Amino acid sequence: MEKPESENAVKTFRILELFSGIGGMRMALERAGKAFEVVSAIDVNPIANSVYMHNFGEKAARNGNILSLTAKAISKLAIDTILMSPPCQPFTRNGKFNDIHDRRSDPFLHICDLLHDIPTVEFILMENVKGFEGSQACALYKARLKEAGFDHQEYVLSPHQFGIPNTRHRYYCIAKRKGTGFKRKGDGTIITHPSDDGGTVPVLGIGDIVDAGENDEKYLLKEAALRKHLPIMDVCTPESSNSMCFTKAYTHYAEGTGSVFTPHSKEEFDKVYQSASLVTDESEKMALLGSLRVRYFTPQEVAKLMSFPENFNFPDSVTDKQRYRVLGNSINVHVVSYLLEELE
Repeated sequence: MEKPESENAVKTFRILELFSGIGGMRMALERAGKAFEVVSAIDVNPIANSVYMHNFGEKAARNGNILSLTAKAISKLAIDTILMSPPCQPFTRNGKFNDIHDRRSDPFLHICDLLHDIPTVEFILMENVKGFEGSQACALYKARLKEAGFDHQEYVLSPHQFGIPNTRHRYYCIAKRKGTGFKRKGDGTIITHPSDDGGTVPVLGIGDIVDAGENDEKYLLKEAALRKHLPIMDVCTPESSNSMCFTKAYTHYAEGTGSVFTPHSKEEFDKVYQSASLVTDESEKMALLGSLRVRYFTPQEVAKLMSFPENFNFPDSVTDKQRYRVLGNSINVHVVSYLLEELE
């Protein structure tokens, strides 16, 4: 017996994208193959919004203060799904771990307080920095989810676990209305590894990501950086299978903000670098280090490492510094698309 046409219809999810940034969550929906309509995408950052609209349309996102949202206004949108990546600074060392006492947490805490009064919402995916799971904000969020009638699962995952040559550990929480159930069964603890179908062994190398023909001099490390910072930098070669997490301070600070790249093999790099360390003449040393052609990853390459699609790009008006900043605040599209398989 054939099913009625209404039962065969694919559900179109109605999405509210909060802290929408440059559209990583939306790209994850597309990658996951979900039918969806982003009813509203809201962010306070005008640069991020300009990138979002450049890729998805002039009216695809809007500048907005999430603190001004009300449960009534959200309910009128008739959304069933919330995707959000709230500011991570309150939960980092640079943000002094001020947690719920940091004013940048206020919009997220406001949404927490609204959950009980938005009955149309069936699914929520929230992403934040690793370490958020131990915060007061996280405890409050989970308490509000329970009060509003949601079950939840927590994850700490990195794209490197999915065969992507980049480490970017992030906390994720998926919430569903009670009784809906999860495809992936958890035991109540944080899930730290994807299931077998996600893949756990890196298959791509950095050489599969970078533009081998990139010769723009502006990305090369300056002489001062080669002299002072190269020893503490994570240098990737074409055969490297991993890279560091890229932060919004990439290219601004040398240590812990992301990897750099040399087109030479590791063997060639080590040989030249060792030779340079033995040279006493400064000009000769700098000539050797310069021959390594060590450069920053371009914004487009960082986007690739974060699994952004090939057709993603930036408006010409957005500077490289701004591009690195908004990428550093974004999500890995592949990892989020894996979690969005729970959306049904």
